[in-house]
Amino acid sequence: MKADAIVVEGQVQENLPNTLFRVKLGSDCGEKMILCYLSGKMRKNYIKILPGDRVRIELTKYDPERGRIVYRV
Repeated sequence: MKADAIVVEGQVQENLPNTLFRVKLGSDCGEKMILCYLSGKMRKNYIKILPGDRVRIELTKYDPERGRIVYRV
């Protein structure tokens, strides 16, 4: 993971086209919804993400409304 990335956990609420997901962040982040895409290694290894799954997300300080799913918990 990158040094300038913020790592948080959330729960997948909705699947969208092109491996995009709407994720609800935990109570420690204020219960907000963000748009996330799947990381390259998860695409390469065919890791399936379904609504209700807990995931680990990387956020950048430049755009906290979009994130990258890096791990399924």
